[in-house]
Amino acid sequence: MAAPKKGRRPTGAQGRPGRALALILIAMVALTAGMFLSHQTTPRLGIDLAGGTSITLKAKSEPGKPDAVNETNMNTAVGIIDRRVNGLGVSEAEVQTQGRDHIIVNIPKGVNEQQAREQVGTTAQLYFRPVLAFADGAPAAPETKPSGSPSPSASGSGAPKAEGSSKPSAPATPSSSATSQGRVLSEALKAPGTPTPSPSASESKKADDAKATPSASASAPAPVATPPVDPAVADLQAKFAALDCTKEDQRASAGKGAKPEDPTIACGQRGNQWGKWILGPAQVAGTDVKDAKGVVDQQRGQWIVQMQFTDKGADKFAKITGELATKQAPQNQFAIVLDGKVISDPSVSQALTGGNAEISGGFNQQSAQDLGNMLSYGALPLSFQEDSVTTVTAALGGEQLKAGLIAGAIGLALVVIYLLVYYRGLAFIAIVSLMVSAVLTYTIMSLLGKGIGFALNLPAVCGAIVAIGITADSFIVYFERIRDEIREGRTLRPAVERAWPRARRTILVSDFVSFLAAAVLFIVTVGKVQGFAFTLGLTTLLDVVVVFLFTKPVMTLLARTKFFSSGHPWSGLDPKRLGAKPPLRRSRRTGPVPAPVDAKEA
Repeated sequence: MAAPKKGRRPTGAQGRPGRALALILIAMVALTAGMFLSHQTTPRLGIDLAGGTSITLKAKSEPGKPDAVNETNMNTAVGIIDRRVNGLGVSEAEVQTQGRDHIIVNIPKGVNEQQAREQVGTTAQLYFRPVLAFADGAPAAPETKPSGSPSPSASGSGAPKAEGSSKPSAPATPSSSATSQGRVLSEALKAPGTPTPSPSASESKKADDAKATPSASASAPAPVATPPVDPAVADLQAKFAALDCTKEDQRASAGKGAKPEDPTIACGQRGNQWGKWILGPAQVAGTDVKDAKGVVDQQRGQWIVQMQFTDKGADKFAKITGELATKQAPQNQFAIVLDGKVISDPSVSQALTGGNAEISGGFNQQSAQDLGNMLSYGALPLSFQEDSVTTVTAALGGEQLKAGLIAGAIGLALVVIYLLVYYRGLAFIAIVSLMVSAVLTYTIMSLLGKGIGFALNLPAVCGAIVAIGITADSFIVYFERIRDEIREGRTLRPAVERAWPRARRTILVSDFVSFLAAAVLFIVTVGKVQGFAFTLGLTTLLDVVVVFLFTKPVMTLLARTKFFSSGHPWSGLDPKRLGAKPPLRRSRRTGPVPAPVDAKEA
């Protein structure tokens, strides 16, 4: 290989180390300025350090829908849950997917944990179903006792208030039988437009003959044939009679798996007592509600939920309320069913038109606002179950943060002591490089907290502590390569440049392995472990930046100083202490030596 021409200097960071140092200095100034301009001067702390509640939800695959848990539905669920949580007045809550089927909800301190769990975990499949029958929540006795519980009322905007807020619903009276209830249910469940069967010609003739022929027993009422009850209705009756809504397991299973177009049974609360309902097919869905909110009715001084329907929803609601207004209690009521549970069953006395309605009766501020919140933001496309719920107090979070910082300080101190003892003057370069890496890490984490919602949790602090060793390892690799060159008999300046290509390859391979491990860990793990993986990956990338743009240029500049180039005993590069060979001397290249000339030939 041809030797470089005399006077030619290496290019890039080797020949102009000032450019690399200026570049990293500009980056540090820009990041620091951005941190102060964004008013985010400290990293955002996670729940385990600042205090709060962390909820991990796992999506459940529904029977017959194996592909329901997909990226589209998960992102939709994240958006709905985020709006629900923010509807509680929590502006700093974090909602994000973790892996394929998990959602992490981090809610800072100061929020009602139980209320938040109900908001994020409720699927909110909402339907408006007509009421066919009502009874107390306990299993039905041979004769159902009448209930005097008042039902809430629903009214439309601009229309008179619907009656029923003070009128009791009318379950079966003591004289009602299962057969008569079955006939009522069969009639109520009859498909609209189904023609009533007309009597045959023979039956008509028999009826005419009966009218024309006097009978001695005319005063006695003729026996009436009881039409058979539909088997599906009988099965629904049996389930309704056996249902005990005072038991939690039966409340959870009541009507489970029922389709919107099928009748079902459900449980719910009226005041402090449980009740049970037989409900007809859903007439209006939650997707037909455009907006809803809990407000105080100034005239009555009670909390209500105001709803605004979409255009199609307004037509459906007007139609169903018009039909119910012509019926007797309890079949003049419609039940608002949320996730299979009746949350309200207002009665109506006229069609509610205009696309607006309100639900009243039995609400307090929290229940009204929660219901309005869930109605507004719609139903989740998937069902979720809680995998874990972690609540950390602010005091405990502060103690964990303090312990993490102490552990980091101890680790950093041990690394610095080792560098000072073993590398002496070279330790100055390593310590300053660690400080540059710390500044970059701190500013980037602070900006990421505001930019993408990154929160520094305890595992992330552990990742930063581990990164101290990874960064120091890169310096050690480079320093040892320089020492190897000096042991070969070279002076410091050529040793610095010759050692760099070999050290660079080793550093890149080592950092690539660390970054690959962090990336895999981030992808396959769920929850707080991802904080460790993210911090480890970030600091690994910054290690490459610092070594290339700061450590190597600084080493090039210091090799020109007398303290290091002369091999001072405290420089860490003393040839005698390193056992160096005699200095290599480059022989001057000359032309070919002429062959000796024989005297005789001369």
